[in-house]
Amino acid sequence: MEVLVGKVINYYRTIGVASIKLNDCLELGRQIHIKGHTTDFEQVVESLQVKHRHVTSVSAGEVAGLKVNDYVRKHDCIFRVED
Repeated sequence: MEVLVGKVINYYRTIGVASIKLNDCLELGRQIHIKGHTTDFEQVVESLQVKHRHVTSVSAGEVAGLKVNDYVRKHDCIFRVED
């Protein structure tokens, strides 16, 4: 089962980081699925930042930086994978 936790609002290709707006919480170590029109991959959350500071979790309503393993695009959806 997957739960929508946020959307990509920007992508910084040179550093491989997506700026994301969250509508649910997200923690380090969680498996996520990023899906969009041409994007579709899963990864483990290994790095999260809020205002250029490393954090272990991000709450709903916050904007965070997420290190991604592949190219993402604006409006791609981020799902938390639940067992």
